[in-house]
Amino acid sequence: QVQLVESGGGLVQPGGSLRLSCAASGSIASINAMGWYRQTPGKQRELVATMTSTGRPNSADSVKGRFTISRDYNKDTVYLHMNSLKPEDTAVYLCYANLRRDRTPRYSDYWGQGTQVTVSS
Repeated sequence: QVQLVESGGGLVQPGGSLRLSCAASGSIASINAMGWYRQTPGKQRELVATMTSTGRPNSADSVKGRFTISRDYNKDTVYLHMNSLKPEDTAVYLCYANLRRDRTPRYSDYWGQGTQVTVSS
């Protein structure tokens, strides 16, 4: 069993900041990439930011300079520090991990349940 559990979402004013956390747990052998996507009704799920097991980050142009991704490799946890938030950042933020389970030869994608981020005055 593998679980990705997000926390830190909520309501924030435009220009404000928020920090999301996601912890992976269960029968995990190793984690490759880990990060965040977001989903809005009527819009396709989009990449926010990810980071590989070697620390290489990748992020969407729309969040560059505002969002920062980080990982605690010892705790199987990924963070998203969001600054200068805009109303268009409002979405359900989903934790993502590409990982290999115990006694499994291949890597697969896993998703958290999501945490709501609402940016509004």
